Amino acid sequence: MTNKITTIDPYNNTELKEYHLHSKKDIDRILKTSNDRQKEWKKVSIKKRCELILNLAQVLEENKNEYAELMTLEMGKPIKQSIAEIEKCETLCDFYAINAESFLADELIETDADESFISFDPLGCILGIMPWNYPFWQVMRFAIPTLTSGNTVILKHASNVAGCSLLIEELFIKAGFPIGCFQTILADHNQIEEVIENDIVKAVSLTGSENAGKAIAAIAGKNLKKCVLELGGNNACIVLDDADLDAHFDTLFNARMQNTGQSCIAAKRFIVTQGIYDDFMKRFVSKTKSLKFGNPLDESTEIGTLARADLAENLKKQVDKSIELGAKLIAGNTKDKAYFEPTILENVDPGMPVFDDETFGPVAAITRAKDTKDAFNLASNTTYGLGTMVFTKNTENAQKYIDDIHDGAYFINDLVKSDARLPFGGTKNSGYGRELSKEGIHEFVNIKTVYIKK
Repeated sequence: MTNKITTIDPYNNTELKEYHLHSKKDIDRILKTSNDRQKEWKKVSIKKRCELILNLAQVLEENKNEYAELMTLEMGKPIKQSIAEIEKCETLCDFYAINAESFLADELIETDADESFISFDPLGCILGIMPWNYPFWQVMRFAIPTLTSGNTVILKHASNVAGCSLLIEELFIKAGFPIGCFQTILADHNQIEEVIENDIVKAVSLTGSENAGKAIAAIAGKNLKKCVLELGGNNACIVLDDADLDAHFDTLFNARMQNTGQSCIAAKRFIVTQGIYDDFMKRFVSKTKSLKFGNPLDESTEIGTLARADLAENLKKQVDKSIELGAKLIAGNTKDKAYFEPTILENVDPGMPVFDDETFGPVAAITRAKDTKDAFNLASNTTYGLGTMVFTKNTENAQKYIDDIHDGAYFINDLVKSDARLPFGGTKNSGYGRELSKEGIHEFVNIKTVYIKK
């Protein structure tokens, strides 16, 4: 077993840097530091914590080009999208700096007591296990509310963005957070299991695959520790006959292709009704073929490679198997190391990998629906439950289907996205628990009943 991590630029397959995994002694020291710091951090006023969050936003802004460049080098995201990701993290900081105090304020409840209320107390040290596809945003949307509620955070990031993980730790220190509030560990799977089992760790937040979620939930459950799981998605994008493609086509196209299709909330399945199908296909094929691939550090690049060569290989197997089962290839399906050409498949039916499973890359699976009812039935035919998007001029009719879609999000005339102001999370195989908004900051607190009789 190696004790090293080597990060690779997926665009040119060159080595970026080598990192050593933390030893058991290192990890024990990090855990102790986190535990000791939390005893002091929980006593720091929420007002002071929020001031540090604003400092964090300032440091992000001042260093966004440096942070964005490393993100692009490590996982291949086009540089404009990397910069946008850093800027989105800044809005997250602003949101919690404004709202955290009210979210965490004692909630008075009228009962038979002379005084009764709910307090929101931090749990302690929280472990975050985060993925590579949004290396800063997904860490921040977990860490900011978790820290602001008085917990300390330990990050185990994906190994291919090890540089980003260490840079994020440095970011918190630059912003003035006390040493130990936020720490990064470089560890393998066996080490992480031991970390979860350690008494210092009180809960776990994972953003990752369905299989990773099951494994982490099993360990957390065995140790009676809470976990929040934000897992994969197989989002449907329903395009109805009356959809305004002139107004919304770029949006629904980006719902599949942004971040080179590597997003849990991307539109994985396009379910298009007959009356608009031909117009939709004409536009989608034209737009796909016009995408500019190139060096992701070039600002004109619109689509990059996948983050690793093995991800492209897995995607190729899903596409090829679906074609074997009857899907029709319209464009794409060529692979070169980590590059996977933007791909369109039509005649996609349930039972094919590109319909049933999550495809993590620039593959659009398109299914023709007979009518609105058929479209919603097809959209619901999934084991995932992250989000659904519907494009239509008749928004009142679309709202009638809200209860029929058992997802964590339902977007009309926009792509599914995470927003600091709204709770984010899924159902079924997409996980459980919520991030962001008031609900997110309450995930890792002890919701304590206080009852006083004089």
